[in-house]
Amino acid sequence: MQTMRTLTVGFDLDMTLIDSRPGIKATYEELSARTGTYVDAEAAIGRLGPPLEEEIRRWFPAERVVEMCAVYRGLYPDYAIAPTRAMPGAREALAAVRAAGGRAIVVTAKYEPSAKLHLAHLGIDADAVIGSLWAEAKAEALREHDAAVYVGDHTGDVRGARTAQALSVAVATGPCTAEELRAAGADVVLGDLTEFAGWLDRYVADGEGAASASV
Repeated sequence: MQTMRTLTVGFDLDMTLIDSRPGIKATYEELSARTGTYVDAEAAIGRLGPPLEEEIRRWFPAERVVEMCAVYRGLYPDYAIAPTRAMPGAREALAAVRAAGGRAIVVTAKYEPSAKLHLAHLGIDADAVIGSLWAEAKAEALREHDAAVYVGDHTGDVRGARTAQALSVAVATGPCTAEELRAAGADVVLGDLTEFAGWLDRYVADGEGAASASV
């Protein structure tokens, strides 16, 4: 008797499930105030996606990157969690996966304890949360959890999905345009997560085939 594969859908966090820009901006501003080093917080929140270390290197010398990342992460719970809001359709997207009998996991470049704080604060319940993975490295968790679909807002998320041989569903809610996401190889491009439940219904109805949509 053949065992049916449980549908597992992975989601990115920043600018996919949550809009963390106000909190991240506040954290960078506090980091700047405490260190006396200028950080353009507005520019930083326009580049969300890659690991924290990449942004910190723009403002601090290489020998201080590890130290400043630790300071930033220490400030994060007090400055970044409360201002963050769920993206439109985020809760409904996870509910749609569960309604289809599936599992919803979060795979993010964000420091895992911070990611879990965000989800707990917003009441978003994921079946697993895996942090500190970026771009192609996200494939490690996607493969481990046998994810058939990965949803993200960045071309790095598309690369992660493709490396894991998962269907790449992109939402044009982050720093990358719909055109950039398509050019990176996204299989599906949605305007935002409010379109995800309808897409998932079609995907499941097609036997988890190559359903597609575009903005």
